[in-house]
Amino acid sequence: MAPVPAPIGGTKVAGKVDMLVATTRQPSGSTATLFDGERGSKPHLTEITVSIPNGREQGSVQWPKKLPPDPRTDFAVTNVRQMETVAEGRAWFRQQANGSHALVFIHGFNNTYGDAVFRLAQIVHDSNMQATPILFTWPSRAEITGYLYDKESTNYSRSGLEQALRTLAGDPSVKDITVLAHSMGSWLAMEALRQMGIRDGRVDPKIKNVILASPDIDIQVFAKQYVEMGEPRPRFTIFMSSDDKALAASSFITGRVSRLGAINPAEEPYRSRLEKAGITAIDLTKVETKDGLNHGKFAESPEIVQLIGQRLIMGQTLTDSNVTLGQGITAVVGGTVTNIGAVAAGAVAAPATIVERPLSAKTKRPPAETTLDEDLKPQQLVR
Repeated sequence: MAPVPAPIGGTKVAGKVDMLVATTRQPSGSTATLFDGERGSKPHLTEITVSIPNGREQGSVQWPKKLPPDPRTDFAVTNVRQMETVAEGRAWFRQQANGSHALVFIHGFNNTYGDAVFRLAQIVHDSNMQATPILFTWPSRAEITGYLYDKESTNYSRSGLEQALRTLAGDPSVKDITVLAHSMGSWLAMEALRQMGIRDGRVDPKIKNVILASPDIDIQVFAKQYVEMGEPRPRFTIFMSSDDKALAASSFITGRVSRLGAINPAEEPYRSRLEKAGITAIDLTKVETKDGLNHGKFAESPEIVQLIGQRLIMGQTLTDSNVTLGQGITAVVGGTVTNIGAVAAGAVAAPATIVERPLSAKTKRPPAETTLDEDLKPQQLVR
């Protein structure tokens, strides 16, 4: 992360975003990065302010070209304050204008501490959301070759995230909580919610909405996590894109197992299973952004960011005529394919072809319909 820049007299910026950052990362010992990609022995809490430059394109992050950053042209951290107690965090939350609604963002694979901070700042600023932003950042080494380390780091952090959500929900000043998780962060979010459900029989009722963007989760594993968090559950919305190259690579690494974020929700058996579970799925396959991997569309598309900030966080449905998005976006709501873009609902793209080794002739996999049916049933180890 860039060091805090010296104030520039008369500097005009588009805005600033104040956030609370909880992390299971190890302190780096440097003001330039604050925390590195290694696992910390205890969680840390930090207040951070990010300034947003004028004249930028929505959906983009203006990374500093040199240090210290120039707030007139770059995203810049203008305030950092380490907190020693939960009480300090609660006091900070009560001071925020949007204190009754909380957004907890969990980043994905291959993200530095600074990546996660700036991405959340961009999402909050571009969406004009009426919610107080909280970042939970876990130890990612931010290396393409670190996929397995990062995955194990999410497991290392699931109790930390569960505790953070419990602490937030236990604050009387918090009205409701939305969890927004991206990519591998979706696994972490689901594991923390599952743990909470196993302990208490259900997820805390203040956690109203869960939004999973390009979730890097095995479909069958997700079904288990979903059912084991108990009932009633939060409202779930999933952003999917069948041309997601990052999830295609993840599928290859994990034995050519389909990832939840890369399915076509309008196809069977997924459509009926989503209806059965009461999950809203939004297909972003036809959305075009500058992300070459097609993995960050939820944050880089102005329409989708607005949808998150203005409707989904507030718990509003996508079934009324006021929802109109560009670029042919469709949603599966209650089992019905709903056109919320400019292309007919029947034009939902087919899943992208992933180039990989053919399955061995000896390998027999049960049909998805059978496995998903079984995975959505609670099962006990001992009968």
